[in-house]
Amino acid sequence: MHGYEGSKDDLLKRLRRAEGQVRGIARMVEEDKYCIDILTQVSAATKALENVALSLLSDHLSHCVAEATAEGGPVAEEKIREANEAIARLVRS
Repeated sequence: MHGYEGSKDDLLKRLRRAEGQVRGIARMVEEDKYCIDILTQVSAATKALENVALSLLSDHLSHCVAEATAEGGPVAEEKIREANEAIARLVRS
């Protein structure tokens, strides 16, 4: 079982909303809308995806990493390394 299992429906709802936002952005470009209005929508879609990422990260830390650290050893070290890399990717994006 994945750590996000309990929030799966919420994550899917957020992802569908972000997907709709991205389709709306494409439509705005097709319709030659004002640049600043498009950028505002890009920012909103980006924020929506960032919120999904943060939720997944939180679930991963509280479930997968917590279980691995309880076990200890190389499994724990690997999960912590994965989490650090995921955080670094989020910070860079």
